[in-house]
Amino acid sequence: MATKLLRAVILGPPGSGKGTVCQRIAQNFGLQHLSSGHFLRENIKANTEVGDMAKQYIEKGLLVPDHLITRLMLSELENRRGQHWLLDGFPRTLVQAEALDKICDLDLVITLNIPFETLKDRLSQRWIHPSSGRVYNLDFNPPHVHGIDDITGEPLIQQEDDKPEAVAARLRQYKDVAKPVIELYKSRGVLHQFSGTETNKIWPYVYTLFSNKITPTQSKEAY
Repeated sequence: MATKLLRAVILGPPGSGKGTVCQRIAQNFGLQHLSSGHFLRENIKANTEVGDMAKQYIEKGLLVPDHLITRLMLSELENRRGQHWLLDGFPRTLVQAEALDKICDLDLVITLNIPFETLKDRLSQRWIHPSSGRVYNLDFNPPHVHGIDDITGEPLIQQEDDKPEAVAARLRQYKDVAKPVIELYKSRGVLHQFSGTETNKIWPYVYTLFSNKITPTQSKEAY
């Protein structure tokens, strides 16, 4: 009998360590890590119709609307029907979650609950390589040379919305938008919440949860 394909989603505010957890899940369980931010950057770079439309919002500092993100992500999922996958950054809103519902049933939704102070500290230490989306943290993942991307040697930037004064507003906005999505998945019995201040302490619990659903591709946990 063919193994059922795993359909998973990770939710968490900016700075929650979502990217790190996704990389570990992908590495340990062979899931495709599908990041909405990554696909947006690819489409903008390739000047696709969706990319050009999304760029207009991003340049004005606006969120990309539901219909555009949904169109982008559903077409990516269509190409990955035969793979186990983990969605990151989608669905962000109830409208997006309802669109995803129409094409698949999720097996697992994990949400990372990180205290506000921890998120604020992490984000203020966060620097980004704009064209690749690579993220550095000056505390636990610094670049080899301060302010310079390890791979290209290009300068890193601190995003306006990672600056302390913008962080509180971003987190409030995330909470307001994520709450109905979290409630929806809670009511379905697929939501698993993980709380803490350190990704390394949360990770063993995430690993165990996934191990119950899919056989690890590695014999032991990879960090």
